[in-house]
Amino acid sequence: CSRNLKRPIHLCFFFFLHFPAPVLCLFWLTKHAVDSVQLSAPEVVTGAYGGSVTVSCQYESQFRDFTKYWCKGSVYEFCDIVVTTTRGQQKGTSSIADDKEAGVFNVTITALTASDDDMYWCVIARTGRNIFSGVKLRVSNTVITTTTTTTTIPEQDEISWWATLRWILFILMLCCLVSTHIAEWRMTAERKIRRHQQLQFQTSVVEG
Repeated sequence: CSRNLKRPIHLCFFFFLHFPAPVLCLFWLTKHAVDSVQLSAPEVVTGAYGGSVTVSCQYESQFRDFTKYWCKGSVYEFCDIVVTTTRGQQKGTSSIADDKEAGVFNVTITALTASDDDMYWCVIARTGRNIFSGVKLRVSNTVITTTTTTTTIPEQDEISWWATLRWILFILMLCCLVSTHIAEWRMTAERKIRRHQQLQFQTSVVEG
């Protein structure tokens, strides 16, 4: 039983040593595919200068009681929390509202300015690593006198399509990784056979 448990570990370690880039890509694709199913948001949202924009972040029902927040920054790990569903649901021109029944929390930014043009993150806080999805907010130069709201909700078919595509890529890369390993194993085996045949030939010549 212990040997059976060690084999997968040794195999994974071997793959990581010999093919670090594909293994890391597989890990990223797997995590990204899982996260995209658990939490989804539009990749790009555009709002007019002086207007308002609403971003909808959809999540699975298992996360309805988790804390959600809206974060600003080009890199998630260094982003600044703007508003959360627990510590005051409005701050400045930004507000957040969690509809637990629908499984979506909406973030609204009003009186858009050039400084609002940035990368944002829909985040679900949980033990371990949080779940997050990036949203690029673009503020157009069009100036409007009345406030308008642009709500972007990703279609379920589109979300499902992207998740399926990521899993297909994951399977293809896994097949390539296994095929490469098999090809290397065959080449090594052939070299050993040739060396063995050469030794046999040399031995037969010496004996003759």
